[in-house]
Amino acid sequence: MDKRIGTITIIITDRTGQAQKVNAILGDFGESIIGRMGLPYTPAHLHIIALIVHATTDEIGALTGKLGSLPGVSVKSSLTKV
Repeated sequence: MDKRIGTITIIITDRTGQAQKVNAILGDFGESIIGRMGLPYTPAHLHIIALIVHATTDEIGALTGKLGSLPGVSVKSSLTKV
């Protein structure tokens, strides 16, 4: 299966309850992650993580599916062929 390059945006509204779970999932998929940037947005009590990934669509789907199943976590992805 062909690998794709893409971005994944993660918005966390429940940092205290979900940060450890999010980081554990990201660690499990570490080989697919090229870069990561995290920013707190204090006025809205949001925490935003932007990822750049290189993986198959199945791997990216598994990552976003696990993250998106967590309460207080929203995930969006955008992919392109290499």
